[in-house]
Amino acid sequence: MAKRKKIKVNKDDAAERVKKIWPVLKKTYPGARIALNFKDPLELLISTILSAQCTDVRVNMVTKDLFKKYKSAADWASADLNEIEEGIRSTGFFRNKAINIKGACTRIVGHYDGKVPNTMEELLTLPGVGRKTANCVLGDAFGIPGITCDTHVIRLSRRLGLSENSDPVKLEFDLAEIVPKRNWTAFSHLVITHGRNICNARKPNCPECQIAKHCPSANNPDLW
Repeated sequence: MAKRKKIKVNKDDAAERVKKIWPVLKKTYPGARIALNFKDPLELLISTILSAQCTDVRVNMVTKDLFKKYKSAADWASADLNEIEEGIRSTGFFRNKAINIKGACTRIVGHYDGKVPNTMEELLTLPGVGRKTANCVLGDAFGIPGITCDTHVIRLSRRLGLSENSDPVKLEFDLAEIVPKRNWTAFSHLVITHGRNICNARKPNCPECQIAKHCPSANNPDLW
């Protein structure tokens, strides 16, 4: 397979491109939201940890019963590790996820009075929580703007010429400079939804893409 070419990114052009695609994506996906089911910050935190290398559909199936059994951080912290493992086994990497969930909840109980903290700095002290998970919790549970750089956001940002970075943290900082802060959370959901519906990994549906005219890689397989 021929090596794909990289799109050279100019920050001013990228910012202008965001301005053009933003209203189109908003109109196309007015109901774009996080696909994980949750009722509070703790449930979203647990769900996001479980979603690593697992579909949101599977996570929702698993948490439907789990959240009836474990209703607080204290419940998770005091739970038997083997029981947690069995409950989340179908999400994959269940041993590490169980350790992280129990560890995160133990810290929440011991350092944050049983409540999920609402700052990036504090969230990053929890086992198993990186910037992607923290931004997800901040944006969708607390209404604090956050850019969630999942696989769809990484892929589309490069195809759209918004960033040359595939590293999630570097990409997050790149996008933070060109997307208005008030739109960070919504922008993430719109891009993720577009990635799932149109701009998939193997063969993006450029002919039906609503933002193709603003995309430098549209209809060009060498840049996919």
